[in-house]
Amino acid sequence: MVHAADAIAVILATGSGEALQPLTANRTAAAVPFGGNFRIIDFPLTNCLNSGLRKVLVLTQYKSHSLHKHLRDGWSVFNAELDEFITPVPPQMRGGNTGYRGPLDALGQNLYLIERNTDDAVVILGGDEIYRMDYAAMLRFHRHTRADVTLACMGPNICARPAGSPLLRIDAEHRVLAVLEEAAVLAGEADESTGFALGVAVLSRTVLARLLADTEPRVLDSNDFVREALAHLLGRYALRAYRFGGRAGRVKPDRYWCRPANPDDYYRANMELLLPEPPIDLYQRDWPIRTYQSQVPPARTAPGKSCNEGVCVNSIVAAGSVIAGGGVNHSILFPGVQVHDAAIVEDSILLPGVTVGEGAHVRRCVIDKHVAVPPGTCIGGDSARDAGRFSCTPGGVVVITGQAAFAGPTADA
Repeated sequence: MVHAADAIAVILATGSGEALQPLTANRTAAAVPFGGNFRIIDFPLTNCLNSGLRKVLVLTQYKSHSLHKHLRDGWSVFNAELDEFITPVPPQMRGGNTGYRGPLDALGQNLYLIERNTDDAVVILGGDEIYRMDYAAMLRFHRHTRADVTLACMGPNICARPAGSPLLRIDAEHRVLAVLEEAAVLAGEADESTGFALGVAVLSRTVLARLLADTEPRVLDSNDFVREALAHLLGRYALRAYRFGGRAGRVKPDRYWCRPANPDDYYRANMELLLPEPPIDLYQRDWPIRTYQSQVPPARTAPGKSCNEGVCVNSIVAAGSVIAGGGVNHSILFPGVQVHDAAIVEDSILLPGVTVGEGAHVRRCVIDKHVAVPPGTCIGGDSARDAGRFSCTPGGVVVITGQAAFAGPTADA
């Protein structure tokens, strides 16, 4: 176990989240709800907690109110008197009157916060990635190999390529030799001597300061420090690759990694949780995913006023939800969802506080917080009509983010 004084973690939650629009219309990507109960940032934060890291800076920028609120309500778990903290850090304008221009600039603007801690190692993480990982095992590997920089990598035999991740050539001593060109990736040159770089890096404060001094940051709408820094790291520093999904560390190696690249990716990642054997185990008892838990009653099914029984099949239903005479099939309901009499919800994700009115039919939808679907409304059955009212993805998922979508003459009676 890594002790609190051994390392400081920096979580980059600085991107605008443009790729996940319209889910990020009012929140940053790290604050997007996931899996019926969580926010995406809960995964790297949980990894820090379970890995023994007790000093965490969360760099924030765009539409960060809901993220700051979530950190306050769900993650005030450390003891400041023991020099433990999870601290959100919006742009401090220390380098001029600008926000964060990208991952390197965000780190540069906050280098003073990192350097005033006594921790030698810095663990740099993305805030918009869903996975479970024991960072303590990676830190041990970093120190054992005497690396300047250690990058987490996923072997091409484990899963499909993580979106946007560069492919590295790695030797038998775990040294990173080169970044392969996109053409090589497409030509199928990924093998056991390669690995896709993920959004986790370990380096010392000294190396980080030197890297930032020698590098001109670019304007980059991303949280991916590794992708931005790779060109400056190769040939200048001793780079080592740590194989993600191995048996080192306490976490069960389910080898799952997801950075949702678009709303279809987001929808697919949630729906995969309903498989008989989900690709990520949210129920591992010694690696629980922490989040904010609202004080609400348990979920229940109940008869509706027509005496229809509430029915729920192969779904995730969070606390506070009530299915009163409606039917829910293969769907994910976040806390406080209400499904009323004779309403049907299929293959859908309903975020906290959504209400589905009597007789409504919702299919292949993602519905944002507190939206009330009017009684009798049908969504997901007519793609042309849906596209005229709502945001529809290339994969045919209807995304509804505000009540205004139901106003006007195009709304159902």
